[in-house]
Amino acid sequence: MTPGLRELSPWSMFLSADIVVKAVMIGLAFASLVTWTAFIAKTIELSLVKRKLRAALNAIKEATSLAEAQRALGSKPSILSFLLFAAMREARLSAGISSDGGIKERAASSFAEILRAESRRVRLGMGVLATIGATSPFIGLFGTVWGIMNSFIGISKSQTTNLAVVAPGIAEALLATAIGLVAAIPAVIFYNHFSRVTKGYLELVSRASGAAARLLSRDLDRSHGSALTHAAE
Repeated sequence: MTPGLRELSPWSMFLSADIVVKAVMIGLAFASLVTWTAFIAKTIELSLVKRKLRAALNAIKEATSLAEAQRALGSKPSILSFLLFAAMREARLSAGISSDGGIKERAASSFAEILRAESRRVRLGMGVLATIGATSPFIGLFGTVWGIMNSFIGISKSQTTNLAVVAPGIAEALLATAIGLVAAIPAVIFYNHFSRVTKGYLELVSRASGAAARLLSRDLDRSHGSALTHAAE
């Protein structure tokens, strides 16, 4: 390498950068690490809950009552078991004091609360991806602007516009923007991907809610049929 010239590798540019630019680069590198960690964790989580819910729906597709569906699911907890429990609890608490329409309405309210809670739960971590995707380019741009300001100050002090003197400082500053884009682009892609996957999972949860509502309706109709049979006897 020609004496007096600085090596322009990413690592050497990081080491030569101003303390503020270094702090920006380290923060953006950490944000990139968080992005990939969230991607791996969320992929595993959504894959497991979707598989579990599909298996639960298959297990109860031949069930004719809430109790039969609960037995089919066994002791394994799932969003479907919570929905079935909510339906059974409402039917028990409202027995003899309410019409079928009132029981179904209150059960639907319980289902809606469970669905909202599940929606919030599966979206945990997506806000971090959205924040990283939206802010990283601007944080990187801040580091670049700060680095270029220092480069211009250095140019004015050295009183030279020689490219060999000017280029390293500007390259160091631009590295901050590059790292910002490296952090932001995957975050935006992962956020959009998980938005689609989460939407599909919540549609599956809505199917589970509908299945629980149908089983509750069958139980209520069956109880009325039994009551009419006893009255006729």
